[in-house]
Amino acid sequence: MKTEDFFFQLPKDLIAQRPVNERGTSGLMVLNRKTTEIVHSNVNELARFIKPGSIVVLNNTRVRKARLFGRSINQNKTEEGRVEFILLERTGEKIWKAITSKSRKQRIGKNYIFPDNLTGRIIDTEENEKIILFNKEVDDVYLNKYGHMPLPPYIKRPDDSKDEERYQTVYSRHPGSSAAPTAGLHLTWDIIDDLKLKNVEITYIDLSVGLGTFLPIREENIEDHRMHAEKYNIPAKTAVLINKALKEKRDIVAVGTTVVRALESSWNKGRIMPGVHETDIFIYPGYRFNVVDKLFTNFHTPQSSLLLLVSAFAGKRVILDAYGEAVRKNYRFFSYGDAMLIL
Repeated sequence: MKTEDFFFQLPKDLIAQRPVNERGTSGLMVLNRKTTEIVHSNVNELARFIKPGSIVVLNNTRVRKARLFGRSINQNKTEEGRVEFILLERTGEKIWKAITSKSRKQRIGKNYIFPDNLTGRIIDTEENEKIILFNKEVDDVYLNKYGHMPLPPYIKRPDDSKDEERYQTVYSRHPGSSAAPTAGLHLTWDIIDDLKLKNVEITYIDLSVGLGTFLPIREENIEDHRMHAEKYNIPAKTAVLINKALKEKRDIVAVGTTVVRALESSWNKGRIMPGVHETDIFIYPGYRFNVVDKLFTNFHTPQSSLLLLVSAFAGKRVILDAYGEAVRKNYRFFSYGDAMLIL
């Protein structure tokens, strides 16, 4: 299967640079994957399209202010150009895995200075990622004071104070993500209450979103692509609720591709397995879904693993035709864009 088969033309002005003024008012395309029928609606009408008795699963991870700006220090101990770091994962005492700007120039042994006399040195590399040893612990207290929201690269502006609220879901609880589970950005407590009033049960998983999820696939053949591993937790009560619903043939509705990846990865011998695990599952056309019946998601980038996942769920031709309709109707794309519900 060729990566180029999942390319589509997208006008730059449809890439959302900011969220809509009021959370929950984005456009919603409802796609029936069996009939290919499309209904144009609004996110605040989501409950209309979800069956009573369904289980809606949310990812309650919280985005860290994981973007730091530092300056490289040369051999004369003078500061040079500014370098952007996005901290991905703490791997040891004072040690973080990160990606950087101008990655090829950031080599093992290079030193950097950050706000509040924090210094760091690259001590190793793993493919495109750098291993940074800091002179003191970098925790969420430090990041909340000096870090920035890690907006994706297709948002061509600096982050601001509004992003601190809008690039988080209203139900976020567990810091650990380097990017938002963007489908959940649409939901408000009023929308969640509307679902509950319709006898829809809400439950949560926690998957720490890494930037690898959003990267384009660079291999010519899709089968050669390898996903970055991400940690996730399926609470016991969530597993019990979903397993009961599966036996009773009630719909499992995933809010976002991160929820899909966690649920499908936790499927084992006919049931969802609770607990903390890692997943590098890569879902592309031909995959057989075991858990998820309906998917609420955003519009994704061309040739990305996310586009392949929704193509696996609904069919490549169905998705690409729907995306063509979205372009014609001026839907907004990507993290701060509009939403799609696939039935």
